[in-house]
Amino acid sequence: MKVIFLDNDGVICLSNNWGGRTKKWAKYRSANPDSSKERKDAPVSVRFDDFDEKAVKILNEIIKETGCEIVVSSDWKLHATLEELGDYYESQGIIKRPIAVTTNLGQCTWYNDQVWVWSPRWDLEMTRVIEITQYLHDHPEVTHWVAVDDLNMGKNGEEWKNWGIDNFVLTPKSNEGIKQLSIKEKILKFLKDD
Repeated sequence: MKVIFLDNDGVICLSNNWGGRTKKWAKYRSANPDSSKERKDAPVSVRFDDFDEKAVKILNEIIKETGCEIVVSSDWKLHATLEELGDYYESQGIIKRPIAVTTNLGQCTWYNDQVWVWSPRWDLEMTRVIEITQYLHDHPEVTHWVAVDDLNMGKNGEEWKNWGIDNFVLTPKSNEGIKQLSIKEKILKFLKDD
């Protein structure tokens, strides 16, 4: 099985889309004044910013070319169920629903024998690496995989960064994400058969 571990913000939900959820929430509350004041109770379409159409097009091309499955590694997994995320992905034009989300750090067990110096500077990155590695540990059927994120989780040849992962593609420009030049090719390198 081929898997793309997908972050949303800075990858397919780009910085020019950020803040849209605030407008959606205000409009929803105005139209539904008796509804719960908790965003988690609102429809999933109100809870999240929109995906970039061109970024979705590129993701769909990657899915078609490789047959990969999506596993959500984004912290959006904390704000919606897998079913709701699938509905949202479909509503945004993604041709496949995610099959899973990564396990939250508190439930991860594979790293207990690892010796890392935890760094507040790399907290989010280290957490996501552990969660992705837990998924891979629990799913040996995964033969090809890549993590795509705007957080730098790669080793990048840095010896001190022993917690990084090799099958990683960074999307450093939050306004371009997966659309950035050569990102698609880097992702395909990990997902294509040899």
